[in-house]
Amino acid sequence: MSSEPEYTKPNTETLSDIATNIIRTLSRNGETLGVAESLTAGGVMAALTSVPGASAVMRGGVVSYATPLKESLLHVDHDLITKKGPVHADVAAQMAEGARKATACNGSLTTWGIATTGVAGPEPQDGKPVGMVYIGIASPDGTQPLGPFCFPGSREQVREATVMEALSRLRDALISHQQDVDLVGGEKV
Repeated sequence: MSSEPEYTKPNTETLSDIATNIIRTLSRNGETLGVAESLTAGGVMAALTSVPGASAVMRGGVVSYATPLKESLLHVDHDLITKKGPVHADVAAQMAEGARKATACNGSLTTWGIATTGVAGPEPQDGKPVGMVYIGIASPDGTQPLGPFCFPGSREQVREATVMEALSRLRDALISHQQDVDLVGGEKV
């Protein structure tokens, strides 16, 4: 994994389009989603739950804006945060895993978890520049840390870009997972 920020080409889809795709895909597949957010402070959850029918697949979420909550609510490793800080790929991955566990219901683990952590600004944090963001996506197949991303602009622009990127990456993961599930003996079913 490169430590250089990834350039992200602007997306022409709307946030509503992407959120709708995610909710429909989860619903069609009988899957559920939990969310863990830091810098986006509920923006990912708000975008997803604005879609009609979201209640069938959305389990809930944790806004762990304060670093100690990442540890106590999402079970992010204390030593990791001490050594690397709260803005790190492995922290995002552990937050996504924690979202699956924190939103488990009726003895059933949540299928997918998504997490965001980063620096929205206006000042750098723990030596990380404004706009640096990591996203984590967790599923039964494993966990994927994504980033670093470097989003330019104001505090609100960084947060908006993070929500858009997180949901775009989640949709890509859902599509990829479904294609893997559809492959049986090397042929599409």
